[in-house]
Amino acid sequence: MILWLLSPGRRFRILAIVDDFTRECLALVADTSLPGLRVARELEAVIACRGRPAMCVSDNGTELTGMAILRWTQETRIEWHYIAPGKPQQNAFVESFNGRLRDELLNETLFTSLAQARAVLAARLPD
Repeated sequence: MILWLLSPGRRFRILAIVDDFTRECLALVADTSLPGLRVARELEAVIACRGRPAMCVSDNGTELTGMAILRWTQETRIEWHYIAPGKPQQNAFVESFNGRLRDELLNETLFTSLAQARAVLAARLPD
């Protein structure tokens, strides 16, 4: 999850869903809040298009460790692996992807609205 600012100073978050095997970014979701239920909904949308993953890997962010995600993993029977706290190298490709996204897009763009951020992020996704 990436935390970023709009030009008026309002914060927004970006959820990046990346396939570790194909190295493809499947979704970039921007919003002011991304609670576990929203993350689960976004994962369901990706699964509907791309199929069911064997496992999801994430850091230990509160939106990813809460009851909503725990319930979702139990209902879908999709294994979830949390990287060790303070060990981003265990999720190296996603960390690298997030760094490139910051360097190549976020640091170079002055977002004036959440709608603009969503449009710019959508343009980064493959067709």
